[in-house]
Amino acid sequence: METVMDLEPLNARIRNCRRCRLCETRTNALCGEGNPEAELMFVAQAPGEVEDREGRMFLGPSGRAFFELLGEAGISREAFYMTNLLKCRLPHNRKPRRDEIDACRHYLDAEIDMIRPKLLVPLGYYATRALFEKYGLPWPSAAEKGGLFGTVHRAGVCCIYPLRHPAALLYNPALKAEMAGAYRRLKGVLEACCG
Repeated sequence: METVMDLEPLNARIRNCRRCRLCETRTNALCGEGNPEAELMFVAQAPGEVEDREGRMFLGPSGRAFFELLGEAGISREAFYMTNLLKCRLPHNRKPRRDEIDACRHYLDAEIDMIRPKLLVPLGYYATRALFEKYGLPWPSAAEKGGLFGTVHRAGVCCIYPLRHPAALLYNPALKAEMAGAYRRLKGVLEACCG
């Protein structure tokens, strides 16, 4: 229960944050949600349109793809905590800017410190890059970046297992088999990282 109590002041700061320009166009700043005692933590990029409107994570089309992939992997919602790198929606779903990431990343750092996951799973390029920077992991060359998803990286007391963001399926359904396989390996990766 201590973690839940610690998260509420942080969540209040997130909801009222005005550290960057994104506060001017958002409806809601999204706090993380899920099991605060989880060993598994997902980090997505930013809220989408539906999430911004409703104030909850993964409610739109990418959320349906996300929970379908997790269902096929046998991972229940009670088994993880999920959050975003950026807490506010990016206008027109544009790419995040460096100053926006820098203004927001301390919230993610605080969530990681409070949850203390054994396995961090960044979803997509920007979340993966932010976690690699946080833990001082070398960023792969352009030629190697394609093989980054679905690989395990030790980061101090936890592991990082980057996965494609579920939104990738909305643009390229041909990725389904590859992504489903990577998501199915989550349980085994978590066991290996906890051992």
